[in-house]
Amino acid sequence: MAVKTADTRLEERWRGILAVHAHTMCEIDRALHPHGLGASDFEVLDILAAESPAQGDHCRVHNLVGRVHLSQSALSRLIGRLEKDGLVERSVCAEDRRGVWVALTPRGRRLHAAVLPLQRAVLERMLTEQESWSGSTLREG
Repeated sequence: MAVKTADTRLEERWRGILAVHAHTMCEIDRALHPHGLGASDFEVLDILAAESPAQGDHCRVHNLVGRVHLSQSALSRLIGRLEKDGLVERSVCAEDRRGVWVALTPRGRRLHAAVLPLQRAVLERMLTEQESWSGSTLREG
């Protein structure tokens, strides 16, 4: 049996984090699929709900970049899909014509509220499993 070096342990921890992330995203996708959403779709709706809690509030698309794990072009395509589905609406920023605002529609708010408990239940389950797994792994390292 090979002796684990610090680099090997670090790499194993990193791969473990990636595995938990991938598995959690798949579980969220599975839970939200019947509602026509994926994990990334929900993430954008969830951030918008937090950033713009009242109807009529909006958020700059630029503020979403970096908060979701998508490239700017992938985020733009996702927002376009959400807009086509009537869940968000985009508008041009009057102060800065390069800026784009995005806001939840009433339909988007209703759908977000309906699926929020599903997503949170998956997070609770997956992160609890991960904590019990990583606790024993961290003690070994």
